[in-house]
Amino acid sequence: MDNLYLVMIEILSAALAFILVRFMIKPYRITGENRYLCLPLGFAFLGISTILMGASLFFADSSISEKLKWLQLFTGSYAFVFLAVTYFLSGRKYERKMRPLANALISLMLLALVFLFIVLFLPPVFALPDFKTADEYFRLFNMILALYITVHTLRSHASQPEPRTILAPLAYALLAFSQYSFLIWSLDSSFAAFAGGHFIRIASLLAFLFVSYKSIIAPQDATRQSSDLE
Repeated sequence: MDNLYLVMIEILSAALAFILVRFMIKPYRITGENRYLCLPLGFAFLGISTILMGASLFFADSSISEKLKWLQLFTGSYAFVFLAVTYFLSGRKYERKMRPLANALISLMLLALVFLFIVLFLPPVFALPDFKTADEYFRLFNMILALYITVHTLRSHASQPEPRTILAPLAYALLAFSQYSFLIWSLDSSFAAFAGGHFIRIASLLAFLFVSYKSIIAPQDATRQSSDLE
């Protein structure tokens, strides 16, 4: 697949991810609860990850390109970690005692990301494993987290069906399958798996957009219209 097409796909994925961030930041603004902050942070890191991958294709300097790919690897996994933390916290009764845990988790992950940036871009550069090997482990890690969220959302819908978010488990399942496709590509260089991983990820993001609009934006629009009529 030509680099130009890859860059266009990465830009499209990033645009969809950042639209999701704009949608999903609304619950945090309304409630101020940090558990609602992890969801937009997750999609923000996903968008940043795709931008970094697209940017890595522009640099002729292999050292810069390689560092961007490593940073993309970490930010991509951070996206899945933040998403998983969201559902980990939502699976428990969120009382005041849980708020320090949410704050601590977010702070710890952001500090770790700063440390990783220093490791990658500032001397002395620490020894890193082969990128291909690391990519395989990271993809597997991402897939496990996405499957955890899929199972969590399926259980939630089984106990309390919600028509507006019924596609959420499918969206996370597609996200997990995209990571599986990228893992297959990393293992055997299958072009079909590589292309499939990108297109499945876009399908997942489109499903998330539909869910976000139905569950967050549409109810707010209906409330606003109702208040205008009064």
